Amino acid sequence: MRGRLCLIGAGLLLLSACGDDSPPPQAIPAPEVVRLPAASAGGACQLLDYPVIEEAIGVRFEVSAASRYGKTDTCVVRGEAADGPELALAVSPTTADSGIFADEVVPRGGTSVKGLGKAAYRATTKAAKGSGPGVEVGWLTGNGRLVNLRYTFPEGDEPVDLDEFAGKLVTLAKKIDISSL
Repeated sequence: MRGRLCLIGAGLLLLSACGDDSPPPQAIPAPEVVRLPAASAGGACQLLDYPVIEEAIGVRFEVSAASRYGKTDTCVVRGEAADGPELALAVSPTTADSGIFADEVVPRGGTSVKGLGKAAYRATTKAAKGSGPGVEVGWLTGNGRLVNLRYTFPEGDEPVDLDEFAGKLVTLAKKIDISSL
């Protein structure tokens, strides 16, 4: 028994004297973040492109989500921060003409926009509970669709010149006009 214990002790002593010749572990690189295009959400998001939005209005978005309710396709794009601004696009088929559009669709205080679809307007909205002010552009396309593009500022955001921002949103609307589709 004593011999076995000595043999085990000697073996452990030899093992403890052995050095670890393996190289130190390498740090695992962080995974690369892939930014999917807005169009990957489908629906009305297929009409939006993050770089085009950023170029037109100066706001960067990273996340998109599409939905369909009845015959209306919608898309919302946002930044990664939950309390950031959002841009919403809605596209619906319509049989309305320019007269009906002007009488029934254009909101009170809406301003006519030239060079966008068959008829178009832009409007601003005041801040509401849970959100900041908003800017909206709506238009009647040449192929029988009603399109609405709305930008909502975050609640408590610094005041901006809403009319100036509306001009930027009109520029974006002209880039995504689907009259030719």
